[in-house]
Amino acid sequence: MILRKLFSAFFLLAVLSFQVNGQDVIRQNPCSSPSILQQADSIKQELAKNGFVVVKEASMQMESEYEMPVIVPLTEGSWYQFVFIGDISSKLYEVRMFDWDEKQVVYQKKMWGDVDGNVISYSYIPKFSEYHMMKPVQVNKKKKQLCGYVMLLKKTNAPVK
Repeated sequence: MILRKLFSAFFLLAVLSFQVNGQDVIRQNPCSSPSILQQADSIKQELAKNGFVVVKEASMQMESEYEMPVIVPLTEGSWYQFVFIGDISSKLYEVRMFDWDEKQVVYQKKMWGDVDGNVISYSYIPKFSEYHMMKPVQVNKKKKQLCGYVMLLKKTNAPVK
């Protein structure tokens, strides 16, 4: 219920801000990390072989130990793949995903040193067409400002050869 109220408040605030002054909208700042972009390209190519196409992707400036909410509309019965890539020097990576009713539907955690330790990737097939919120976070003891990358891919009928 709180998540639904937050969504409503956010959209109302965004609409009002846009109508009052289009420059007052808060925007997520992108970042640039060649190693993360290279990883993202490799992951996209591999998933494309299995019939996934990119729906949304973005680099994002993150602060160590703080979640970065990402809100996306998902369609009932569609097969999605969510990917989060964090800074390679971070020690911990987590992603939580919540449905519209604030129910946590996915939780993934990786530590530095795990296989593909800075990449969290999971499949998800929503039971309802509704907005979902992903909350990636990474913890880095040496850097406060970090780069992260998120991708949402959707399964198509035919894999790419």
